Amino acid sequence: MHSRAFGSDNWSGVHPDVLAAIAAANVGHAPSYGNEDWTKEAVKKIRALVGKDCDVYLLFSGTAANVLGLQSMVRSHQAVICAETAHVHTSEAGAAEKHIGCKLIPLPAPKGKISSADIPKQLGYLGNEHHVQPKAVTVTQSTEYGTVYSLGELKEISKVTHDNGMYLHMDGARIFNAAVSLGCSIEETTRGAGVDVLSFGGTKNGLIAGEALVFFNRKLAEDFDFRRMQGMQLASKMRFVAAQYVALLSNDLWKKNAEHANRMAKLLSDGICGLPGVTLTQKVQSNSVFAIIPPKAISKVQKEFGFHVWNKDLSEARLVTSFDTDEAEVRKFCSVLAGAVGMGP
Repeated sequence: MHSRAFGSDNWSGVHPDVLAAIAAANVGHAPSYGNEDWTKEAVKKIRALVGKDCDVYLLFSGTAANVLGLQSMVRSHQAVICAETAHVHTSEAGAAEKHIGCKLIPLPAPKGKISSADIPKQLGYLGNEHHVQPKAVTVTQSTEYGTVYSLGELKEISKVTHDNGMYLHMDGARIFNAAVSLGCSIEETTRGAGVDVLSFGGTKNGLIAGEALVFFNRKLAEDFDFRRMQGMQLASKMRFVAAQYVALLSNDLWKKNAEHANRMAKLLSDGICGLPGVTLTQKVQSNSVFAIIPPKAISKVQKEFGFHVWNKDLSEARLVTSFDTDEAEVRKFCSVLAGAVGMGP
């Protein structure tokens, strides 16, 4: 096991304030299934960030949030338009297809982002019973490549989506990192940009296991109490999920965590940029760094640091920083990599 790792923000520990909140919730008995004060407070705090006019449901996992959110929008004869790099398309074992029965239509996304101009190209057979009918578009903010949609880009996608009778879903597993990168509020990059349903992630920003589904289009939340239960995402002791969000959304902890992770990614990219054979492949806009690294150097560095090779053909590595990434760890990684490519002391 690597004590120093850049494999994923899922590899990180749990913020001490979150653990303290769980311990505080672990006193006495409380009503089950969210009928207690912790859940009410968590929902209140989420609404304070994204806007009061919405429905909020706490869940266990990001994949469940994505699938159940999309299931609220589409039926089995319909389709979801997504980026070819989208987590729901590449990394959820076909969960959407299995549980919804719908088709995913991937669009080119060389920078992790789809273009609003590509969406209408998938709508040529609307009304034709021989073809699946696109009904939703999903975007990831920040993207799987660590890039960030601008507010303008999101609004353009939203307009095309809604003008064509579709819904817009956002996978916000790293929504906090995106918001601090843009210098905007969570509401501006979600509801304000025209998002109908948001998968509101927490696990990648310091929680143990906590996600939420936010319905800005409240009609889509009809019967969701039952669909959450059918989806096996109704927590009996929900206060322990809720307590995590209460801590994360108190005293700007979410912002401090995300700002730190993003800052460490920038420090990391600055430290490896210019090393022989090392080339950044994406703009560093959040807490992920993508870089081509010589294969021999990768094998040497992985003896000390855990991280993923994203594209073996290109020898492209993904390096992810977290709320608990230490600056000394970043500088040590840069030094080890420099030595591996022949520039070390």
